[in-house]
Amino acid sequence: MSVRVVTDRRTGFHRVFDDRRGAVEEANRFLRALQLRGLSPHTIRAYAYDLLALYRWMKRASKRVAKLRESDLVGFIAQQRQSGLAAQSINRRLTVCRLFYRFVTDNEMDRGPGLSTASGYYRGPGRDKNLGIHSLPRSKHLRLQVKVPHTVVEPLTVEQVKTLLGTIKRYRDLCIVHLMLLCGLRSREVLALRLADLCFEDARLRVCGKGNKQRVLPLPKVLLELVGDYLRLERPAKCTSKQLFVVLSGQRRGRAMTPSGLRSLFRYRRQLAPEIRNANAHRFRHTFGADMARAGVRLPVLQKMMGHSNSYSTLQYINLSMADIADEYHRAMQQIGQRYRKANRNKK
Repeated sequence: MSVRVVTDRRTGFHRVFDDRRGAVEEANRFLRALQLRGLSPHTIRAYAYDLLALYRWMKRASKRVAKLRESDLVGFIAQQRQSGLAAQSINRRLTVCRLFYRFVTDNEMDRGPGLSTASGYYRGPGRDKNLGIHSLPRSKHLRLQVKVPHTVVEPLTVEQVKTLLGTIKRYRDLCIVHLMLLCGLRSREVLALRLADLCFEDARLRVCGKGNKQRVLPLPKVLLELVGDYLRLERPAKCTSKQLFVVLSGQRRGRAMTPSGLRSLFRYRRQLAPEIRNANAHRFRHTFGADMARAGVRLPVLQKMMGHSNSYSTLQYINLSMADIADEYHRAMQQIGQRYRKANRNKK
């Protein structure tokens, strides 16, 4: 028996199929409910492949959805770890498992033996570890999840940004990189931009982010000039696509740019210059967040600019890198050194 995800080319809807039994109805009803709720196709696709991983594990473990308990999911975690999946992705799949179980049974998943703590303990009311502002509610039971390691993504240096920009010859590609570097756009947000989203008179840009949430961002002068040059000199005059960025050569000239085309833009340039081997699209977005934080932009403002639904996502982008820590340390040491030298002069 083989379980797979099939995509309807006409509607773009993802369905789960079992080669022996045909469509897995409970899974497809779940995905259809997500679609009716208005979730984005990318989210539904991710849920479909999470369900695919769950069904493949249940086949090997001889489990059924309606009989699952959280203690059973320990085996699912072990299998996902062996496959090399990241901790954050495993936690997302555990969440999908709970949601799917609730959808099928209309009940919360029982914990089962082996998950409760061996003895009572006191945590206190506590505060969130990032800001220390919001109080944390007490939880009777700890949720089954994998510990996510705390990592700091290093933003690009000024030299790396200059090196990559120096390899770009087209106005279209310069526009794309600057939208990520100066406006913090995601890759799919860049590709989803339409001509109607541009407002040259007010120097503003309307962005449709995750969950179809819209936000309006100011456009810096350099980006306005680049977009104007791209529309005037490179974008085909008879282009029928409503998307802002289109293919400029080949058989697909004039059609909307694809995610693979955007990835190749960065991949090709990383091969040209080894010093920018970590320069991908999301690294430019992270660099934007780090630059805004260094400039003193307040967290709520940065959260709105980056299109995050909560502040915890924004905090991941403004954690200090090792270079930032080193700069602050040397600046402080200069002040401390001056203080002690002044104290020594006064003694003399």
